[in-house]
Amino acid sequence: MRRNLKEARQNAGMTQQQMADRLGICIRYYQSIEAGDKTGDFTIWDTLEDITGIHQRILREISTNRHVRKDSR
Repeated sequence: MRRNLKEARQNAGMTQQQMADRLGICIRYYQSIEAGDKTGDFTIWDTLEDITGIHQRILREISTNRHVRKDSR
């Protein structure tokens, strides 16, 4: 899941439907982007950055519940 994207959308006071409408895409496609299942094209991420004011690299991050092993050098 892209938690940063979800939080940014919520902080903007928008529903998934409203965000999809602003992006000109269907809600299912937006939901799959927010879930991390689809990547979306660069114009979508540019628009998301404009709407939220957050750099798209941050919005694109996918959160996982997996434990990440630290390098033990």
